Amino acid sequence: MSQYFNEMFDGASVRPPYSTLEHWAREMSADLRSLKQSEAEALFRRIGITFAVYGEGGDPDRLIPFDMFPRVFSAGEWRKLEAGVKQRARALNAFLADVYGRGEIVKAGRIPAHLVYKNAAYEKAAVGFMPPLGVFSHIVGIDLVRTGPEDFFVLEDNCRTPSGVSYMLENREIMMRMFPHLFQESRIAPVEAYPNLLKRTFASVAPQKCDRDPTIVILTPGHFNSAYYEHSFLADMMGVELVEGQDLFVSGDFCYMRTTEGPKKVDVIYRRLDDDFIDPLCFRPDSMLGVPGLMNVYRSGGVTICSAPGAGVADDKAIYTYVPEMVRFYLGEEPILANVPTWQCAKADDCKYVLENLKDLVVKEVHGSGGYGMLVGPKSTKEEIEIFRHKIEDRPDNYIAQPTLALSTCPTFVEDGVAPRHVDLRPYCLVGKDVELVPGGLTRVALTEGSLVVNSSQGGGVKDTWVMAE
Repeated sequence: MSQYFNEMFDGASVRPPYSTLEHWAREMSADLRSLKQSEAEALFRRIGITFAVYGEGGDPDRLIPFDMFPRVFSAGEWRKLEAGVKQRARALNAFLADVYGRGEIVKAGRIPAHLVYKNAAYEKAAVGFMPPLGVFSHIVGIDLVRTGPEDFFVLEDNCRTPSGVSYMLENREIMMRMFPHLFQESRIAPVEAYPNLLKRTFASVAPQKCDRDPTIVILTPGHFNSAYYEHSFLADMMGVELVEGQDLFVSGDFCYMRTTEGPKKVDVIYRRLDDDFIDPLCFRPDSMLGVPGLMNVYRSGGVTICSAPGAGVADDKAIYTYVPEMVRFYLGEEPILANVPTWQCAKADDCKYVLENLKDLVVKEVHGSGGYGMLVGPKSTKEEIEIFRHKIEDRPDNYIAQPTLALSTCPTFVEDGVAPRHVDLRPYCLVGKDVELVPGGLTRVALTEGSLVVNSSQGGGVKDTWVMAE
């Protein structure tokens, strides 16, 4: 018997959320499956959904593999996840407002000062400024894993510019095109409201100096960025301009966009570039991607930047271990979603345990992302483990470690039929005047048998995520 929770089968019986799909998959011939897979790939290619991987040769426009077998949650399962994600997003924003202000959680001894104030993601330029509605992170992507019928864990938080929402929307669009009868037979909660909710969220945090309907833009680093497709997709879906740094300029207390009809004042910037590149006068002087003087306008209340500069200190992997404490400290509630147990290598006892048990643990860089800079002990060679041992010994404060979780599996189409593959989930929580999320998210799937690494940059694929309507 598998040690992993199978989301479709409970022993020999099919779990209720998957009842329609089990028959659908069984009745689909290999020829039809191959035809539909080719159709999906052609649609993805035609629409332009591609994903570039930095540092690799080959096709810069490679497709993210799409698996046609949806992942399904019951309405009851989703209610718990939704409540837990919203709670966490509120706590993370309260933490950011606090640590760029009075720092009460640090004064109370609930989190060590050096983890916050000496953190590379802590931006001194943001100290003392409170953005509209006190919101620092406007889109919080919470990465969740499941290990049992009732057991969900937060793997990590993404408070800066979490990507992947375009895949959530396009996966649904393509599934509805290819298998309309599935949507007629089942009551599946819609996700297509996301762009409207996102635009409404941005409008709700327009600066006080904005005295009309706010002008919103998406600031992209340009078409060489791996997520450029998503930037242009969201701009189209929201009906806003996609701009690069050179399209914007600062004059007086405001930021303007160059247009064929002359300068137009910009009120809200959804920035999809890192803090370092936002403003060469404040951060990296060699940045060609940002807008000189933008931080002055931001701090004087002339423009809102989403998510706020400095929001990344909340999703640092060393800070992650304290998020349940944030929930208790700021909200006076018990966390609905649990953290994965985590050892901080900066602590001598934790580091000793990690070094003694590397073969059984997953080790991650504190600032790492995309599946890079990590060791999956049970899947690594002795040589790889020894290399990582030296890295940890050299810079223990740069690493955390977690147990190798028994990630749940979801049915996935493979060459010879259907097989279980490991999955995670990233719902996108929008924080503005309201805290809300659409029923679903991005399910990422490890397509290699036995692999636990689902990241697109590491060869993972994506699935449509269904939440059954009440």
